Amino acid sequence: MRRAKGEGRLSAVATRYVAAVELIDVDSLSAAGVRLVLLDRDNTCVPRDTKRPPAAVLAWLEAIRAAGIKTYVVSNNFHTDQVSASAAELGCDFVDHAMKPAPFALERAMEAAGEGPEHTVMVGDQVFTDVVAGNLAGVRTILVRPQCRRDLWYTYIFRAFERLALLGKKFEGE
Repeated sequence: MRRAKGEGRLSAVATRYVAAVELIDVDSLSAAGVRLVLLDRDNTCVPRDTKRPPAAVLAWLEAIRAAGIKTYVVSNNFHTDQVSASAAELGCDFVDHAMKPAPFALERAMEAAGEGPEHTVMVGDQVFTDVVAGNLAGVRTILVRPQCRRDLWYTYIFRAFERLALLGKKFEGE
């Protein structure tokens, strides 16, 4: 299913559900025509409790780049210094202050990377920010489990509603 820019829809349903970023098969992304992976930062690539990306995520990103796929961090985080440092460690360009679920930051990242929605996937750990933003931007979405239980106070509220939205969903790798 392909959607052109501007044809996204408000939906909380991800294209795929995978237990962790590093379990997303790089070959399947390439085979699906993915040329750009947009990544959430907090609790997707960088756990809130350590603030450092795990070795498995760094290795996965190396494999992504080796396959010729571009990467971009798209984060709601307002601390530019933290997002910039993480993006450098991850080897990615970044957009912070993303204001997801609004799709504008995803569209800005796609434009900067020179890729359209038909060749892009958004990977994140939150239904009501990452998945909805990806769907509104017209890209495929992959929801992963958060890397740790520590979150911002208001995220706990969203997580309660996420549990309802995820009833019956099976995550690859679990």
